[in-house]
Amino acid sequence: MAESTQASIIIEADAGLVLDVIADLEAYPEWASEVVAATILTEEGDGWPDRARFTLDAGIIKDTYTLDYEWNITADGTGQVSWWLTEATVLKRMDGTYTLRAIDAGTDVSYQLTVDLKIPVLGLLKRKAERVIIDTALVELKKRVESL
Repeated sequence: MAESTQASIIIEADAGLVLDVIADLEAYPEWASEVVAATILTEEGDGWPDRARFTLDAGIIKDTYTLDYEWNITADGTGQVSWWLTEATVLKRMDGTYTLRAIDAGTDVSYQLTVDLKIPVLGLLKRKAERVIIDTALVELKKRVESL
């Protein structure tokens, strides 16, 4: 059974701006170093991406995969953005959630990720890859949002 990895960061911006950056999936290659390419395949009627294809190069994890998204967001941009893997070559599972919570200093962003591979890899290496993906994503998200 796959275990998840979680981390959080404080971003000095309102949740709406953080959410806008998270929702702009096709811009990920501009700021998320492990994402080589991103394409929105379908959008819900409300404009949120529903399905997207990514190409990832995160050390031991390299793949092109498709994610489905669920957006449980309030009008102020707080709430959760969740995704789960629907198609991949190397990845067996890649489920995650961003949780955005408004605080006095801006937005507390928590990121939870579960990764499993079709090829055998030691659990320790998978956890390390998850940790690198999460830590890098949060730091790069903070840098991107706070530069706007």
